[in-house]
Amino acid sequence: MPPFTRSSSTLQSSVEGDGIGVDAEWSFMTVVQLKAQLKERGLPVSGVKSVLIERLDSMTTTTTTSKYFAKQPSSPADVATKTKGKTAVKTPTKRKSPTKSKSPGKSPGKSPGRSPRRVRIEPGTLKPPANWEKIYSLVEELRADRSAPVDTDGGEALPEKHFGEVVYRFQVLTALMLSSQTKDAVVGETMRILQGHGLTVENIHQTDPETLNGLIRKVGFHNNKTKYIKQSAEMILTQYNGDIPPNADELMKLPGVGPKMAYIVENIAFDTASGIGVDTHMHRMFNDLKWVTSKTPEQTREQLEGWLPRDKWASINYIWVGFGQEVQQQKEKMLRKCVASSSPREALGLVKKLGLDVKKEAKRFGLEDDVKSVM
Repeated sequence: MPPFTRSSSTLQSSVEGDGIGVDAEWSFMTVVQLKAQLKERGLPVSGVKSVLIERLDSMTTTTTTSKYFAKQPSSPADVATKTKGKTAVKTPTKRKSPTKSKSPGKSPGKSPGRSPRRVRIEPGTLKPPANWEKIYSLVEELRADRSAPVDTDGGEALPEKHFGEVVYRFQVLTALMLSSQTKDAVVGETMRILQGHGLTVENIHQTDPETLNGLIRKVGFHNNKTKYIKQSAEMILTQYNGDIPPNADELMKLPGVGPKMAYIVENIAFDTASGIGVDTHMHRMFNDLKWVTSKTPEQTREQLEGWLPRDKWASINYIWVGFGQEVQQQKEKMLRKCVASSSPREALGLVKKLGLDVKKEAKRFGLEDDVKSVM
């Protein structure tokens, strides 16, 4: 058997039965294969050879591979033979991680924890709540005097009609854009300032942003509203021939105009109700009444449209927003109206359900006897 010869990185060998053939590359030999070659040579087991065999013996007991030699690629040589009389040592194989069992009832391809897509509620597909008509009629009665803040400073009351329909419609849109996150009294004051300035689409388009921002500075988020009003004026002049978009879908293309605003503008400006405008106060009240079970005003709108007759869509916002204002802001007046209504007991129970502390406020305004007489 020829002695070892080494040139650069190749160890020339002739090993029979080791599974790798002749001219095996040094870098591809396993520890077991290298040890077998060393022991089969006819050289004395001493010196460097002896030390190397000892190290190989200690390494093979742990079935690891020397850091100086790469692992043998998958092949029949993964199992190498030790010296005669010793058992063969298998090269360790990589353990496969256990496969996680799928939870029963889950569809393949869906992310865990993801809620199913919500199905849109179509108008007229829900069952109306019990006794809703009686409550609705009672609220209409309580709102018959039109004495809430929305009646004097809302989007229907503020626009100037004597300048023509086109100007009137633009002012309706402007009033609604100003109303977000702003009390009606502040909207009314700001609208009158703009009307003094000249509230037409052409004049607002020509007004520089700094001046417009100063004119509306008292409303909430006036910086954003200045930008939205200016951009809307540009779109109205260039895309809609100087008039506001004619329906809710087109109105929602204007910056800062969402579904609530679009449906209210459509109703006031064009006497059309393709949807219900729902604000945060209506959202809260209808959840308190259990007429809807929703988390957002948009969900409330969809559920209301699911059961409320279409002939109520145009009036529901105006009636209920004003009713909510009186319950929250004009408690004495609301208590007096409830006591004087056709159904005082039901009226007081209704406002109590909507957050008015009847007993406390009756005592505060000296109406205890009046309330007790109808309860």
